Amino acid sequence: MLSLKRSISTMSKSSNPVVMFVLGGPGAGKGTQCANLVRDYNYVHLSAGDLLRAERQSKSKDGDLIEHYIREGMIVPVEITVKLLEKAMQQYENGKFLIDGFPRNTNNLDGWESEMKGKVDLKGVLFFDCPEDVCVERIVERGKSSGRVDDNIESLRKRFKTFYNETMPIVQHYERQSMVFKINAIAEPSEVYQDVRMVIDKL
Repeated sequence: MLSLKRSISTMSKSSNPVVMFVLGGPGAGKGTQCANLVRDYNYVHLSAGDLLRAERQSKSKDGDLIEHYIREGMIVPVEITVKLLEKAMQQYENGKFLIDGFPRNTNNLDGWESEMKGKVDLKGVLFFDCPEDVCVERIVERGKSSGRVDDNIESLRKRFKTFYNETMPIVQHYERQSMVFKINAIAEPSEVYQDVRMVIDKL
């Protein structure tokens, strides 16, 4: 916990944008908690998934490719994702950013470090830990109204397989550097947020 205090206390001193990665399984509540932090702590929430979906809907040259990857529950090539994230961050001066759902695999991590090293001040990973059965129940309910192509059982199976095989090694990578702040995400959102605030309030 001392490392958390030490790292977050330097946020205001950094000349580069401050970044916290936000990871967790599909349906773990990442978006909900990021919205709370935006409201209360003046962070900018950048969802890699939302940026990719917006780009898909814009009918750009990358749109069809993004559509294919999302529908199949696969990870979009890192060059596309990093480019969208950097473009979004450039819209804010001296911002503090929550990057939600990224990096999802070692290719993402390598691409981020290659393109963004020295450009941002990475503080660590907020990791929302939630059992798969709870996540599935949440997403199935969300899928009734979300209109998202990946909010269905078939895509869910693929997404969880990707999460276990490819994203968890990223969490473990940052754990070895004492940069992961693990949040138990099984409770009601308001209770989860109290734990999130305990982390951020170490400022």
